Amino acid sequence: QVQVVESGGGLVQAGGSLRLSCAASGIIFSIKAIGWFRQAPGKQRELVATISSTERTNYADFVEGRFTISRDNAKNTAYLQLNSLKPEDTAVYYCNVGGLYYSGSYFLNDDAYWGQGTQVTVSS
Repeated sequence: QVQVVESGGGLVQAGGSLRLSCAASGIIFSIKAIGWFRQAPGKQRELVATISSTERTNYADFVEGRFTISRDNAKNTAYLQLNSLKPEDTAVYYCNVGGLYYSGSYFLNDDAYWGQGTQVTVSS
């Protein structure tokens, strides 16, 4: 059974940092692409960052160099380092494991798995 569990969210002041983790089990993690998404209240879920199985990374324009995605295959875990946080970064952050990574884009498919999300709240 595949499980994806995010952690590391919390309440932080503007300008602060958080490190989100995405731990997966029941899956061959090292060959999977990973996407971090977020969903703010009343808004659609949006892609934040992606990392391929070969550690190629891509970021949404709004990231502006503030976030870093990484992975540790030995721990079956992906990370999203959030720096210089802004109130507009407030959202539930979700990890998706197993999407299709192609030419710098990440595509969801039926073989991908979602975690339950972790709340990030940035106060002004």
